[in-house]
Amino acid sequence: PLMLESLPYLSIEDWLLRLQENGYRLTEPRQAVVEVIASSRRVISPLEVFSLARQRYPGLGLVTVYRTIEKLEELHLVQRVHQPSGCQGFVAAFRGHQHLLICEACGQVEFFSGEDEQIEEWTAALEQESGYIIREHWLQLFGVCAICQGSERNPGS
Repeated sequence: PLMLESLPYLSIEDWLLRLQENGYRLTEPRQAVVEVIASSRRVISPLEVFSLARQRYPGLGLVTVYRTIEKLEELHLVQRVHQPSGCQGFVAAFRGHQHLLICEACGQVEFFSGEDEQIEEWTAALEQESGYIIREHWLQLFGVCAICQGSERNPGS
């Protein structure tokens, strides 16, 4: 069975330290972007990051948001999410091989282990069928979480 995992997120201080250790200056605008993404527990778009981070640092530019996200992705602190709408978002990354369950209604993210026998069997069968040697995989499954399902059943509550 697939096991949902509740893994600890890195602290904002850990993110800032990782940036600093890799030679990135910790400017106020960059810190505002990091604080927004690191504290989010759902998929967040660059424009949402921009809007929220501007509340903390009004002089923030959109280019800084994109550059900071790019650096965070290089350092494996965020994972890119390709959403069915075609827009891309980002989520704070976990260590290890994880896959995502993403709520299409609220953006909430749950992780499940990539080290699952059923997934391994499926990729092995796909290799046989396609002739590919699969070196890597990452699943992003989209649906509606239990909380949002309840809201759909009970509108206005």
